[in-house]
Amino acid sequence: MSDFTNSFWSVYVAGITVVSIVACLILLWMSGKARAMTAQDNTTGHVWDGDLREMNNPLPRWWVYLFVITIVFSLVYLALYPGLGTYAGQLGWSSTGQHSAEMKKGEQDVAPLYAKFAAMKPEDVAKDPQAMAIGERLFMNNCAQCHGSDARGSKGFPNLTDGDWLHGGTPDKILETLKNGRVGNMPPMAAAVGTPDDVRNVAQYVLSLSGSPHDSVKASLGKAKFAACAACHGADGKGQQAVGAPNLTDDIWLHGYGEAAILAMINNGKSNAMPAQGEKFSPAQLHVLASYVWSLSNKGAAASK
Repeated sequence: MSDFTNSFWSVYVAGITVVSIVACLILLWMSGKARAMTAQDNTTGHVWDGDLREMNNPLPRWWVYLFVITIVFSLVYLALYPGLGTYAGQLGWSSTGQHSAEMKKGEQDVAPLYAKFAAMKPEDVAKDPQAMAIGERLFMNNCAQCHGSDARGSKGFPNLTDGDWLHGGTPDKILETLKNGRVGNMPPMAAAVGTPDDVRNVAQYVLSLSGSPHDSVKASLGKAKFAACAACHGADGKGQQAVGAPNLTDDIWLHGYGEAAILAMINNGKSNAMPAQGEKFSPAQLHVLASYVWSLSNKGAAASK
Protein backbone atom coordinates (compact mmCIF):
# COMPACT_ATOMS: atom_id res chain seq x y z
CA MET A 1 0.00 0.00 0.00
CA SER A 2 2.93 2.34 0.67
CA ASP A 3 3.70 2.23 -3.07
CA PHE A 4 0.56 4.30 -3.64
CA THR A 5 1.11 6.83 -0.87
CA ASN A 6 4.73 7.94 -1.40
CA SER A 7 5.72 11.31 -2.91
CA PHE A 8 6.25 9.89 -6.40
CA TRP A 9 2.55 9.84 -7.22
CA SER A 10 1.90 13.45 -6.21
CA VAL A 11 4.82 14.57 -8.41
CA TYR A 12 3.58 12.29 -11.20
CA VAL A 13 0.08 13.78 -11.13
CA ALA A 14 1.47 17.33 -10.88
CA GLY A 15 3.63 16.67 -13.95
CA ILE A 16 0.67 15.42 -15.98
CA THR A 17 -1.35 18.46 -14.91
CA VAL A 18 1.33 20.95 -15.99
CA VAL A 19 1.99 19.13 -19.27
CA SER A 20 -1.76 19.12 -20.02
CA ILE A 21 -2.04 22.88 -19.49
CA VAL A 22 1.02 23.56 -21.65
CA ALA A 23 -0.35 21.24 -24.33
CA CYS A 24 -3.63 23.21 -24.33
CA LEU A 25 -1.69 26.46 -24.84
CA ILE A 26 0.30 24.96 -27.68
CA LEU A 27 -2.87 23.59 -29.31
CA LEU A 28 -4.53 27.00 -29.07
CA TRP A 29 -1.50 28.76 -30.54
CA MET A 30 -1.13 26.26 -33.39
CA SER A 31 -4.82 26.42 -34.27
CA GLY A 32 -4.50 30.18 -34.64
CA LYS A 33 -1.34 30.08 -36.75
CA ALA A 34 -1.76 27.01 -38.94
CA ARG A 35 -3.50 27.44 -42.26
CA ALA A 36 -4.69 24.60 -44.42
CA MET A 37 -4.16 24.61 -48.17
CA THR A 38 -7.30 26.12 -49.61
CA ALA A 39 -8.89 26.46 -52.98
CA GLN A 40 -10.10 29.71 -54.50
CA ASP A 41 -13.47 29.27 -52.78
CA ASN A 42 -11.87 29.07 -49.26
CA THR A 43 -12.46 25.33 -48.87
CA THR A 44 -9.93 22.72 -47.78
CA GLY A 45 -10.83 20.28 -50.51
CA HIS A 46 -12.49 17.83 -48.11
CA VAL A 47 -15.95 16.74 -49.30
CA TRP A 48 -18.51 14.51 -47.56
CA ASP A 49 -21.80 13.10 -48.80
CA GLY A 50 -21.13 14.41 -52.26
CA ASP A 51 -21.60 18.11 -51.63
CA LEU A 52 -20.66 18.88 -48.00
CA ARG A 53 -17.42 20.87 -48.19
CA GLU A 54 -15.10 21.82 -45.31
CA MET A 55 -14.49 25.55 -45.08
CA ASN A 56 -11.17 27.02 -43.90
CA ASN A 57 -12.60 29.57 -41.45
CA PRO A 58 -10.83 30.60 -38.23
CA LEU A 59 -12.06 29.31 -34.88
CA PRO A 60 -15.01 31.25 -33.47
CA ARG A 61 -13.86 33.95 -31.06
CA TRP A 62 -16.21 32.71 -28.31
CA TRP A 63 -14.62 29.26 -28.52
CA VAL A 64 -11.12 30.74 -28.28
CA TYR A 65 -12.11 32.91 -25.31
CA LEU A 66 -13.60 29.92 -23.47
CA PHE A 67 -10.41 28.00 -24.11
CA VAL A 68 -8.32 30.85 -22.71
CA ILE A 69 -10.61 31.22 -19.68
CA THR A 70 -10.27 27.50 -18.99
CA ILE A 71 -6.48 27.72 -19.02
CA VAL A 72 -6.43 30.82 -16.81
CA PHE A 73 -8.86 29.18 -14.38
CA SER A 74 -6.64 26.11 -14.13
CA LEU A 75 -3.58 28.26 -13.32
CA VAL A 76 -5.46 30.24 -10.67
CA TYR A 77 -6.85 27.02 -9.19
CA LEU A 78 -3.37 25.48 -8.93
CA ALA A 79 -2.14 28.64 -7.19
CA LEU A 80 -4.94 28.61 -4.61
CA TYR A 81 -5.41 24.89 -4.01
CA PRO A 82 -3.06 21.89 -3.66
CA GLY A 83 -2.35 20.29 -7.01
CA LEU A 84 1.37 20.61 -7.61
CA GLY A 85 3.12 17.92 -5.61
CA THR A 86 3.55 18.94 -1.99
CA TYR A 87 2.53 22.56 -2.62
CA ALA A 88 -0.34 23.30 -0.20
CA GLY A 89 -1.86 26.23 -2.12
CA GLN A 90 -2.34 29.82 -0.99
CA LEU A 91 -5.66 29.08 0.74
CA GLY A 92 -4.21 26.23 2.80
CA TRP A 93 -7.21 24.03 1.98
CA SER A 94 -7.06 20.24 2.20
CA SER A 95 -9.65 17.49 2.02
CA THR A 96 -8.43 16.20 5.39
CA GLY A 97 -8.86 19.63 6.96
CA GLN A 98 -12.33 20.04 5.49
CA HIS A 99 -13.36 16.60 6.71
CA SER A 100 -12.05 17.35 10.21
CA ALA A 101 -13.87 20.68 10.29
CA GLU A 102 -17.15 19.11 9.16
CA MET A 103 -16.80 16.31 11.68
CA LYS A 104 -16.13 18.82 14.45
CA LYS A 105 -19.16 20.87 13.45
CA GLY A 106 -21.29 17.75 13.35
CA GLU A 107 -20.15 16.77 16.83
CA GLN A 108 -20.94 20.27 18.10
CA ASP A 109 -24.43 20.11 16.57
CA VAL A 110 -25.28 16.82 18.32
CA ALA A 111 -23.36 17.51 21.54
CA PRO A 112 -26.46 18.73 23.45
CA LEU A 113 -28.31 15.53 22.57
CA TYR A 114 -25.44 13.26 23.59
CA ALA A 115 -24.89 15.28 26.78
CA LYS A 116 -28.24 14.04 27.99
CA PHE A 117 -27.17 10.41 27.62
CA ALA A 118 -23.63 10.93 28.90
CA ALA A 119 -24.95 11.56 32.38
CA MET A 120 -27.01 8.35 32.39
CA LYS A 121 -25.92 4.85 33.37
CA PRO A 122 -25.57 2.40 30.44
CA GLU A 123 -28.51 0.37 31.80
CA ASP A 124 -30.68 3.49 31.74
CA VAL A 125 -29.46 4.52 28.28
CA ALA A 126 -30.50 1.06 27.06
CA LYS A 127 -34.07 1.81 28.17
CA ASP A 128 -34.27 5.12 26.27
CA PRO A 129 -35.88 4.64 22.82
CA GLN A 130 -34.18 7.72 21.36
CA ALA A 131 -30.76 6.60 22.56
CA MET A 132 -31.32 3.11 21.19
CA ALA A 133 -32.36 4.51 17.82
CA ILE A 134 -29.10 6.48 17.71
CA GLY A 135 -27.11 3.46 18.90
CA GLU A 136 -28.69 1.27 16.26
CA ARG A 137 -27.75 3.73 13.52
CA LEU A 138 -24.16 3.93 14.81
CA PHE A 139 -24.03 0.14 14.87
CA MET A 140 -25.47 -0.24 11.37
CA ASN A 141 -23.02 2.26 9.89
CA ASN A 142 -19.90 1.02 11.63
CA CYS A 143 -20.29 -2.48 13.11
CA ALA A 144 -22.78 -4.36 10.94
CA GLN A 145 -20.16 -5.00 8.24
CA CYS A 146 -18.60 -7.63 10.52
CA HIS A 147 -21.25 -8.51 13.08
CA GLY A 148 -24.19 -8.40 10.68
CA SER A 149 -27.24 -6.15 10.65
CA ASP A 150 -28.88 -8.42 13.23
CA ALA A 151 -25.66 -8.46 15.33
CA ARG A 152 -25.58 -12.27 15.20
CA GLY A 153 -22.17 -12.33 13.55
CA SER A 154 -20.83 -15.12 11.37
CA LYS A 155 -17.84 -17.46 11.33
CA GLY A 156 -14.96 -15.54 12.87
CA PHE A 157 -17.17 -12.62 13.96
CA PRO A 158 -18.82 -12.88 17.39
CA ASN A 159 -22.57 -13.03 17.92
CA LEU A 160 -23.39 -10.04 20.13
CA THR A 161 -26.86 -11.25 21.08
CA ASP A 162 -26.10 -14.53 22.84
CA GLY A 163 -24.44 -13.36 26.05
CA ASP A 164 -21.18 -15.22 25.33
CA TRP A 165 -18.32 -12.77 25.72
CA LEU A 166 -14.61 -13.50 25.27
CA HIS A 167 -13.52 -10.46 27.26
CA GLY A 168 -16.62 -9.78 29.33
CA GLY A 169 -20.07 -8.44 28.53
CA THR A 170 -20.50 -5.70 31.13
CA PRO A 171 -21.06 -2.16 29.81
CA ASP A 172 -17.58 -1.15 30.96
CA LYS A 173 -15.94 -4.09 29.16
CA ILE A 174 -17.91 -3.46 25.99
CA LEU A 175 -16.88 0.20 26.09
CA GLU A 176 -13.26 -0.86 26.59
CA THR A 177 -13.48 -3.21 23.62
CA LEU A 178 -15.01 -0.54 21.39
CA LYS A 179 -12.49 2.08 22.39
CA ASN A 180 -9.28 0.07 22.28
CA GLY A 181 -10.15 -2.88 20.04
CA ARG A 182 -9.14 -6.47 20.73
CA VAL A 183 -6.46 -8.80 19.41
CA GLY A 184 -7.04 -12.52 19.90
CA ASN A 185 -4.29 -15.04 19.31
CA MET A 186 -4.18 -18.78 19.80
CA PRO A 187 -0.77 -20.23 18.95
CA PRO A 188 -0.44 -23.61 17.19
CA MET A 189 -0.58 -26.19 19.97
CA ALA A 190 -0.01 -29.48 18.15
CA ALA A 191 3.62 -29.75 19.28
CA ALA A 192 2.66 -29.10 22.90
CA VAL A 193 -0.18 -31.64 22.81
CA GLY A 194 1.87 -34.49 21.37
CA THR A 195 1.38 -36.86 18.45
CA PRO A 196 -1.29 -36.50 15.74
CA ASP A 197 -3.31 -39.13 17.59
CA ASP A 198 -3.04 -37.07 20.77
CA VAL A 199 -4.31 -34.03 18.87
CA ARG A 200 -7.33 -35.96 17.60
CA ASN A 201 -8.02 -37.24 21.11
CA VAL A 202 -7.90 -33.69 22.50
CA ALA A 203 -10.32 -32.58 19.77
CA GLN A 204 -12.73 -35.30 20.88
CA TYR A 205 -12.31 -34.22 24.50
CA VAL A 206 -13.07 -30.61 23.59
CA LEU A 207 -16.26 -31.79 21.86
CA SER A 208 -17.21 -33.70 25.00
CA LEU A 209 -16.91 -30.57 27.16
CA SER A 210 -19.94 -29.03 25.46
CA GLY A 211 -21.90 -32.28 25.22
CA SER A 212 -21.40 -32.43 21.46
CA PRO A 213 -21.31 -35.79 19.65
CA HIS A 214 -17.90 -37.35 20.29
CA ASP A 215 -15.93 -40.55 20.67
CA SER A 216 -15.90 -41.21 24.42
CA VAL A 217 -12.86 -43.49 24.28
CA LYS A 218 -10.74 -40.95 22.43
CA ALA A 219 -12.08 -38.16 24.64
CA SER A 220 -10.96 -39.99 27.77
CA LEU A 221 -7.50 -40.36 26.27
CA GLY A 222 -7.40 -36.68 25.35
CA LYS A 223 -8.35 -35.40 28.80
CA ALA A 224 -4.82 -35.67 30.15
CA LYS A 225 -3.34 -34.05 27.04
CA PHE A 226 -5.76 -31.14 27.44
CA ALA A 227 -3.43 -29.92 30.20
CA ALA A 228 -1.45 -28.15 27.45
CA CYS A 229 -4.53 -26.01 26.77
CA ALA A 230 -5.55 -25.45 30.38
CA ALA A 231 -3.26 -22.44 30.87
CA CYS A 232 -5.68 -20.34 28.80
CA HIS A 233 -8.93 -22.31 28.70
CA GLY A 234 -8.75 -23.49 32.31
CA ALA A 235 -8.65 -27.01 33.64
CA ASP A 236 -12.45 -27.17 33.33
CA GLY A 237 -12.41 -25.70 29.81
CA LYS A 238 -14.53 -22.70 30.78
CA GLY A 239 -11.97 -20.21 29.50
CA GLN A 240 -10.59 -17.01 30.98
CA GLN A 241 -11.96 -13.62 30.03
CA ALA A 242 -8.76 -11.97 31.29
CA VAL A 243 -6.93 -13.34 28.25
CA GLY A 244 -9.93 -13.68 25.93
CA ALA A 245 -9.81 -17.50 25.95
CA PRO A 246 -13.17 -18.97 24.86
CA ASN A 247 -15.39 -21.10 27.05
CA LEU A 248 -15.28 -24.56 25.46
CA THR A 249 -18.23 -25.91 27.44
CA ASP A 250 -21.05 -23.71 26.11
CA ASP A 251 -21.39 -25.19 22.58
CA ILE A 252 -20.75 -21.79 20.96
CA TRP A 253 -18.13 -21.99 18.22
CA LEU A 254 -16.67 -18.77 16.82
CA HIS A 255 -14.43 -20.33 14.17
CA GLY A 256 -16.37 -23.42 13.21
CA TYR A 257 -17.88 -26.56 14.74
CA GLY A 258 -16.80 -30.19 14.63
CA GLU A 259 -13.63 -32.22 14.83
CA ALA A 260 -12.13 -30.78 11.63
CA ALA A 261 -12.53 -27.20 12.85
CA ILE A 262 -11.01 -28.02 16.26
CA LEU A 263 -8.11 -29.88 14.66
CA ALA A 264 -7.42 -26.86 12.45
CA MET A 265 -7.33 -24.60 15.50
CA ILE A 266 -4.96 -26.88 17.41
CA ASN A 267 -2.65 -27.48 14.46
CA ASN A 268 -2.61 -23.99 12.91
CA GLY A 269 -3.69 -21.61 15.66
CA LYS A 270 -5.72 -18.50 14.92
CA SER A 271 -5.29 -14.74 15.05
CA ASN A 272 -8.26 -12.42 15.13
CA ALA A 273 -8.53 -8.67 15.60
CA MET A 274 -11.21 -6.06 16.16
CA PRO A 275 -9.98 -2.56 15.23
CA ALA A 276 -10.10 0.18 17.84
CA GLN A 277 -12.96 2.65 17.41
CA GLY A 278 -11.83 5.24 19.95
CA GLU A 279 -10.64 7.79 17.38
CA LYS A 280 -13.72 7.40 15.21
CA PHE A 281 -16.29 8.34 17.86
CA SER A 282 -16.58 10.90 20.60
CA PRO A 283 -16.73 9.59 24.20
CA ALA A 284 -20.46 10.33 24.28
CA GLN A 285 -21.06 8.37 21.09
CA LEU A 286 -19.05 5.44 22.44
CA HIS A 287 -21.19 5.54 25.59
CA VAL A 288 -24.41 5.28 23.57
CA LEU A 289 -23.00 2.61 21.23
CA ALA A 290 -21.71 0.51 24.14
CA SER A 291 -25.11 0.76 25.82
CA TYR A 292 -26.80 -0.37 22.60
CA VAL A 293 -24.45 -3.35 22.19
CA TRP A 294 -25.02 -4.30 25.84
CA SER A 295 -28.78 -4.18 25.30
CA LEU A 296 -28.55 -6.75 22.47
CA SER A 297 -27.74 -9.54 24.92
CA ASN A 298 -29.74 -8.11 27.82
CA LYS A 299 -33.14 -7.63 26.26
CA GLY A 300 -35.02 -8.19 29.51
CA ALA A 301 -33.03 -5.66 31.53
CA ALA A 302 -33.03 -3.12 28.70
CA ALA A 303 -36.81 -3.34 28.28
CA SER A 304 -37.71 -3.10 31.97
CA LYS A 305 -38.86 0.23 33.33
